[in-house]
Amino acid sequence: MKQNITNHNMVKDKTKTRSVLQVANAKTTLEGEGFIVHRAFPNGSLREFDPFLLLDEMGPIEISAGEAKGAPDHPHRGFETVTYMIDGVFEHKDSQGHSGKIKTGDVQWMTAGSGVIHSEMPEKEFVQKGGTLHGFQLWINLPKKDKMMNPRYQDISVNKIPIAQKEGIKVKVIAGESMGKQAVIETRTPIVYLHFTIQPNSQVVQNIPQAYNAFAYVVNGKGLFGDKQIPAHKEQVVLFEQDGNEIIIKASNDTSSPLDVLLIAGLPLGEPVARYGPFVMNTEGEIKQAILDYNTGKMGKIDF
Repeated sequence: MKQNITNHNMVKDKTKTRSVLQVANAKTTLEGEGFIVHRAFPNGSLREFDPFLLLDEMGPIEISAGEAKGAPDHPHRGFETVTYMIDGVFEHKDSQGHSGKIKTGDVQWMTAGSGVIHSEMPEKEFVQKGGTLHGFQLWINLPKKDKMMNPRYQDISVNKIPIAQKEGIKVKVIAGESMGKQAVIETRTPIVYLHFTIQPNSQVVQNIPQAYNAFAYVVNGKGLFGDKQIPAHKEQVVLFEQDGNEIIIKASNDTSSPLDVLLIAGLPLGEPVARYGPFVMNTEGEIKQAILDYNTGKMGKIDF
């Protein structure tokens, strides 16, 4: 369902700016074959932020010819992965016969549902030539009623992602709505996913329903967040309280660089979470069943 976020706004007669709950540093770690990611969460005390399970920033890193690494065959069940490429090209395949490329600026919204074996590897030509690799992967939990749905993909090319601009501000609307532009992606849970570029001393005031959990991730630059203008910088995540229906983000005026920031929000599921690696269910019994199904080949294999 395409989400018009104003339909979910709990406050009709006035607006209130959200305050900042926490600012945390992303943790550098290794994934897949050994590529570096900056993990906003789960990280220390922040395990998940309902309905969100994980946010990783891949790179940015300059890859020499022949050195690019990826994430070979691995399973998923019970949630969605959203891959957003800033630079570079990845190829993907899965156990249901899907394949394709995620190029610079593209988004892939994969609903794993009942389970797939998935492979995400740098494109062969990119491996041969090298280049800049930079992207994000967000994991979104599925509600209990959708955890065993049939897997599906939404591959959205860069030229189909709505962009809005006004003086000092540019936004790519991946999910939800901003500055009069509506996303083309359909979501199982109401989600907002926005990529803002804000020039120094400019600010964004974005409507986010008070019922939603919301966070920002600083891609580049420095910014001031929330009602008290709490500072945050590159590779930091800013969590917001559920105490208002708008979020203010301002680019710092003590730099010549714009603020590049992701603003992500979603309606919490409020359901039990049982997770083990690439499986996210509601009970430990369902996790054991997922492991059994994977080990006995019921999720298939990538054989093409």
